[in-house]
Amino acid sequence: MSSISLVQKFKEKTGGKSFFEIIEVATNAISRIIQAKIYLRNCNKVGKLVSVNQKPLIKNEGYIEFADEVRIWSMVNRTKIFVEKGGKLIVGRNSRINGAHISSSNSVTIGENVRIGPYVIIMDDDYHDINDHFAPEGGKKSPIVIEDNVWIAMDAKILKGVRVGTGSVVAASSVVTKDVPPFTVVAGIPAKVIKQIPH
Repeated sequence: MSSISLVQKFKEKTGGKSFFEIIEVATNAISRIIQAKIYLRNCNKVGKLVSVNQKPLIKNEGYIEFADEVRIWSMVNRTKIFVEKGGKLIVGRNSRINGAHISSSNSVTIGENVRIGPYVIIMDDDYHDINDHFAPEGGKKSPIVIEDNVWIAMDAKILKGVRVGTGSVVAASSVVTKDVPPFTVVAGIPAKVIKQIPH
């Protein structure tokens, strides 16, 4: 078999990609997995094939768990994750966080196959600056649950005590203050159901 026919067979099996394109993709994937080992070293549990792109800021004084194949990217904005003492963050399999800010002093649970866009803020507490002597002591805390297959678009805010139902979409720049029913699209300030999603 000639070298030309070997190259043609290789391209057929790889969807037309050259050997060098495949090496580049593999190198990038390995690099992101190595970055995850570095940037997620202070997390309590990190699953298989978790990857990091760019430099997230992660502060863990509580409990952080990332399931298999989670991706933490900072393409548009730097991802920031803060878990305070007594707080907990659990992120389900194959979920993607890209440039969001997640803060927990109680509990934030993110399901499987969730997509979280840039500038999204998820906070389970009414935080106050430690040096703000006029603020009440300690904010109100309440857990947040984001179920499977949810898409949270750019600049949305998810506030304490909220459950975002399976298969739902939170539109860009929305502020979620109440539970989101499954298979709905919510939008606005405060977010309201604007559409049902067939399932």
